[in-house]
Amino acid sequence: MATFAAASFGAALSAAHEAAAGQHYPQATLYVVATPIGNLADITLRALHVLQMVDAVACEDTRHTQSLLRAYGIDRPNGQLLAVHQHNEAEAAQTVVARLAQGERIAYVSDAGTPGVSDPGARLVAAVRAAGQRVLPLPGASSVTTLIGAAGLVAGAGDDGSAFVFTGFLPTKAGERDAAVKTLAFETRAVVLLEAPHRIESVARALAVLGDRRITVGRELTKQFEEIVTVQASALPDWFAAGKDRTRGEFALVLHPMTVAVDDGAEGERVLRLLLEELPVKSAVRLAAEITGAPRNALYDTALRLRNSDEPND
Repeated sequence: MATFAAASFGAALSAAHEAAAGQHYPQATLYVVATPIGNLADITLRALHVLQMVDAVACEDTRHTQSLLRAYGIDRPNGQLLAVHQHNEAEAAQTVVARLAQGERIAYVSDAGTPGVSDPGARLVAAVRAAGQRVLPLPGASSVTTLIGAAGLVAGAGDDGSAFVFTGFLPTKAGERDAAVKTLAFETRAVVLLEAPHRIESVARALAVLGDRRITVGRELTKQFEEIVTVQASALPDWFAAGKDRTRGEFALVLHPMTVAVDDGAEGERVLRLLLEELPVKSAVRLAAEITGAPRNALYDTALRLRNSDEPND
C-alpha cells in the first residue's frame, strides 16, 4: 500500500496535462489504472491525467483512494468514488456497466499496483467486456515485475531463467499450503508469490522444505525501508527470525528456477519410478524430463519397460 508522504506534485500534474492531454480518450470506457506500490513518484503521467479527467473513479477502498488522489493534488467529491472490492465486485460491476452505457469514462484502481493481479478488478473487467464496452489499460507499477527484475534469475545451461509463473498468495490453511509447496517443488520455472506480514513466517517454514532452491524476498518494495535478499529456502525461516523488522510490511517472493543438470540415465529412471507410482505415463515422463534434463523419448521408452515389467505373468 502506498505511503502518502508530503510532497508537491503540482509540476507533475502540469507535465501530465502537457504530455497526455492531446491523446485520445474514448467515452464509454473503463480505464484500468496502475498506481504505485509504495513510492508515490512511480505514478505515470498518463495515469495522473486520466484520474483528473474521468467522470468517476471505481476503487478497492474509497478512503484510501481519496487520500491517494489528494496526495497528487486531485480533489474529487466522495460521490465520484465508487467502491468496487472483493465483497461486492459482481454487483458493483453492474453499476459501472450502466454508467459506461451512458457514455461516461470511469477509471478503476486497486489499493496499490496493477488491478486484477491478486487484487479485485478481474470480475469488473470481465463484466465490462461481456457488456461489449471498452477496457483501456494504463500500465504501471507491479510488485511482480519489480521483484522479477531485481532477482537475477538464472537457470541451467541454455536457459536464461526468464520464464516464470505467477502464483500469488498460497493457501491460508496449513495443510493446503504444504500441498501447494510440494507442487512447487516440481515446477522448473521461477515462481512469484505474494504474502502478508501476519503469514510470512508460516509461509517461510512451509517453503523451507524446498532445501537449496533459492528464494528472493522483496520487502516493502519501492519504500524507504525496502529490502531485497536472496537465500536458500532452507534458510528462509532463520532469515526472518534474525530481525523483528523483517516480518513487517508487504512481501513478494521469487522461487528461482530449478537448476537442471544433464542426466546420465540413472537419475532419470530413479525419478521416473517414483512418479509412475502416482501418475500416468505421459505425466510422469514430462515431469521426469523437466526435473532431470533427461531426453523425453528415452524416458518414455523406460516408462513402458518399467510398466511392462510390473505386469503379472499369466
